[in-house]
Amino acid sequence: MNENSLVHIKYVGEITDPIHRYIRFTEVEKKIIDTKIFQRLRRIRQLAGAHLVYPSAQHSRFEHSLGTMHLAGLAGETMFSKNYINEEDIQKLRLAALLHDIGHGPFSHLFEEVLANKTQLSHEEMGKMIITKTEISDIVKKFGYSTRDICNLSFGNYKTKFFNELLSGGLSVDIMDYLPRDSYFTGTEYGKLDYYRLISSMEISSKGHLSLNKSSIYSLESMLISRYEMFKAVYFHKTVRSAEVMLLNSMIFADNDLNLSTANLDEFLLFTDETLIDKICFLGDKNQLASKLAHDYRNRKLLKCVYEKFFYNRKRFDKITYKRRIKKIKSKVLQNTTISESDIYIDLSIAPSMPLTPKKDELNFIILIDKEQEYETPIYNLPLFKAMTGFLDMVRIYSHVEIRDKLKNLDSIIQ
Repeated sequence: MNENSLVHIKYVGEITDPIHRYIRFTEVEKKIIDTKIFQRLRRIRQLAGAHLVYPSAQHSRFEHSLGTMHLAGLAGETMFSKNYINEEDIQKLRLAALLHDIGHGPFSHLFEEVLANKTQLSHEEMGKMIITKTEISDIVKKFGYSTRDICNLSFGNYKTKFFNELLSGGLSVDIMDYLPRDSYFTGTEYGKLDYYRLISSMEISSKGHLSLNKSSIYSLESMLISRYEMFKAVYFHKTVRSAEVMLLNSMIFADNDLNLSTANLDEFLLFTDETLIDKICFLGDKNQLASKLAHDYRNRKLLKCVYEKFFYNRKRFDKITYKRRIKKIKSKVLQNTTISESDIYIDLSIAPSMPLTPKKDELNFIILIDKEQEYETPIYNLPLFKAMTGFLDMVRIYSHVEIRDKLKNLDSIIQ
């Protein structure tokens, strides 16, 4: 798509990538990529603990950010060729996509649950601080861009609706990069999608939302099916979640000792996957619970799933309901068994770290357009999308290998 573009963007180099073949970058992008802050993303895995199940899933937020930038550029070129945006907007979209994950902590979304225990911070809030208060701010300003605009674009708060949807909606370039990338590095076959077709078919609806030409409906269906299958095969995988439950709880237990839920940006930027797991392991007798979980995670001595149930909801629970459900389930198990509270870990797919299945809120704003017949229709009106909206939720209970025999017949206890 780039080779035939009429856009006059000056690229200064390129990176070889297994998903997109070649990713070109501009001078401002090079300056940002070369910062210590952005290089830190090399040491934060995209899929947290999934490499303990899929050994090649060692890819990081670094290459995902590059891939998302690349696709944002392609989408920007499509929008420019159809007179929806101007040429300068393309570089702004690329910068926002490049920086959309800059605020992730170690183990990505798992760390957000640690932050959420004591603060109102998220990776978006940390990202805003990084873009506006570090050397990245100086670079963005030096090249004539507004840090406020880049922040708003990166985290879905921009004044133009379809810009937000392009970077963080149900048809976002973020999804179009992480699905094939996660699929490739896990070795699964579910994440393949024709993102060139989807991007070249992008339009803007009469109400200003990101839309698709109706001719690309099959490519969109394929993307949503791929996303759904990746949730079940990779993100919902019970052993992947076992590793992540161990990571999450070890961080929560270690929070007071290591001050993990800090709002101090300098301290936050020192945390990566390996530095944090080292710190928790070194706690030793000072915090045996956290240290044991971290050591067992590192040695792949994982918790075992002793109970599992899937169910389907049209509504997603809020955080208060989520905490109540965990407390209620744990209370029932403890009342009817002889185990201690530290022996069981409950995983609900409504947890913030669990990737979401397609939501009706996302699909409401994806419109199919037929310019010849001059009609627009939301995709959620189509049968496939009605079947796939809502939430595939699950409850799993994990415990240590040596006591799992004490947790038989949990069906009768939890009902």
